[in-house]
Amino acid sequence: MDYKRRAFIKELVREKESAMASTCTHEVLEHCQISPPPGSVPTTSLPLTFFDIPWVGDIHVECLYFYEFSNPTQHFTQTILPTLKHSLSLTLQHFYPLVGNLLCPPPPTKPYILYNNGDSIPLTIVESTNNFNHLIGNHPRDIIELDHLVPKLSPIQISNETFVFPLLALKITIFPNSGICIGITNLHVVDGWTSLNFMKSWASIVSAGGESIMTRLEKFLPYYDRDVIKDINGVEAILMNEYFGLRSTWKDSILGNTIALPLHHVQATFVLSRAQIQSLKKWLLAQRKNENGSTPQHLSRFVVTCAFIWVCLIKTQDQIGAISSNDVDEIYHFVFPADCRERLELPVPMTYFGNCIALSVSAAKKSELLAENGVVVAARAIEKTISVIQSEPLKGAERWISDLMNLLKLGRLCTVSGSPSLGFYESDFGWGRPKKAEVVTRPMNISLAECGNEKDGIEIGLLLTKSAMDTFSSIFEQSLNFLH
Repeated sequence: MDYKRRAFIKELVREKESAMASTCTHEVLEHCQISPPPGSVPTTSLPLTFFDIPWVGDIHVECLYFYEFSNPTQHFTQTILPTLKHSLSLTLQHFYPLVGNLLCPPPPTKPYILYNNGDSIPLTIVESTNNFNHLIGNHPRDIIELDHLVPKLSPIQISNETFVFPLLALKITIFPNSGICIGITNLHVVDGWTSLNFMKSWASIVSAGGESIMTRLEKFLPYYDRDVIKDINGVEAILMNEYFGLRSTWKDSILGNTIALPLHHVQATFVLSRAQIQSLKKWLLAQRKNENGSTPQHLSRFVVTCAFIWVCLIKTQDQIGAISSNDVDEIYHFVFPADCRERLELPVPMTYFGNCIALSVSAAKKSELLAENGVVVAARAIEKTISVIQSEPLKGAERWISDLMNLLKLGRLCTVSGSPSLGFYESDFGWGRPKKAEVVTRPMNISLAECGNEKDGIEIGLLLTKSAMDTFSSIFEQSLNFLH
C-alpha cells in the first residue's frame, strides 16, 4: 500500500474517532481537597536554590497514567476511591511541600515554597464515556481529548504583592468497565524525579497490603536538605536578577490568562525498540568511522534517539514549509535537561526534592541537519554538549535564563521533557503497571519515557498539526528503513 493511500485511510479513521470523541461526556462525580493527616506536618518553608530559579513561575508539567480496570464506576467509587484518598493523605505527609504554594514576593526577597498546616490539594473524580483503548494508543489523538484528563491547578493569587502559585493538582477519570486515568499537574519548580517519586510512593502505599509502608517508601522518600547544593560560582545572584526582571511582567502575562490549547493539533507516540536503537548506533558508528576514524564517547540511547527525532522534526518542518528556505546557514537548537545529581563535586541524593538539572543546548546548521548524514551531525552536536556537561556541569549556568529567553525569541529550537530513566511505568497501584504513561507535550517538544512493554526501548511523544504528524510519521518510517 503506497503512502498516499495509507495516509488517506489514516485520515478517515481519525475523522471517525474524532467524531466519536466529540460526542463523549465527562461527568464530574466529586471535587474534594486532600491534606496530610491532621497535625502530622507543622507549618514549614522550603527555600529554593539556583537550580530552581529558571523554573519559577507558571511553568507546569502534565502527565497521564492509564490503567486497565474492568469494573463499573460504582465499584470504583465505593471500594477503591476511599483507599486512594486515605493513601494520598499519607503520601502527602512525606511530600508536604506539594500541598503548599510557591510564594514569589517582590524584590529583593527570594521565592520559596510554604506549607501551612491545613493546606490541601484538589482531587477531581470524573466519569468519561470516551474510548479507553483509543486514548492509550500510540496513534494521533486530538489534544482536546487528552486535555479533558488533565487536572487544572488552582488559580494564581496575589497577596501583598506576592504571587502565590499552587504546586499540585490531581484528577482521576473512570472509564466504566475499561480503565482508569490518573492525571497529575505540577509546577516545574517541582522536578520530574520528585513528581515520579510521589506517584510511586502513592502507588506503593495503596498496594502495600500487610507489608510495612515505610519499608516500601524508603527508596522514594524526598530529601530536603538544601546544603547539598553549593553555589560556588555565585550563579544565584545573576539568575535572581534576571528572574526579577521577568517577574515584573507577570501581572500582564499570567494573571487571569489561560494558555490556549493549540487548535487542530494531535499527540502521538513513536517507539524506538532496543533493536532499532542498536541499529542506529551501528549506523552512526560506521558513518563516524568512515569520516575520520573517531569513536564517539557518549553515543547513548538518549543521544541516538534525540539525534534521530530532531532530524525527523527538522525535515518535517522543511517539507510542510514551516521554516525558511532562504538561509541554509541558519542555526537550529536542541535544548534538553541534564541531570546533575551525580555530576556535581558533592553528589546529590536521587530523591532530592527540587531541581538539579542543567539547561543544555546543542546547535547545528539547518543545511547540515537536512543533509543525508543529518543524524550524524545531530548526534555529534548533542555528544559535544554532553561532553561539556560531564566535565563542567555548571558551565554557563549564569546564562540559563537569558539563553532560554533568546532561543524562544528566535523560535528555531526543539526542546526535550521527560527521560527514559525516570521510570514512568513503575507506579503500580495494585491494578498492574500502567498500560500507557504519557506527558502531555507542546509543539516542538519531545517527551521521552521508557518503553512500557519492551526493555531498553524508548517512547517519544510529539504534538503536531494533523498534516505535520502525517509528514513526520512518513519521514520517521522512511528514515528507519533507510538506516537498515
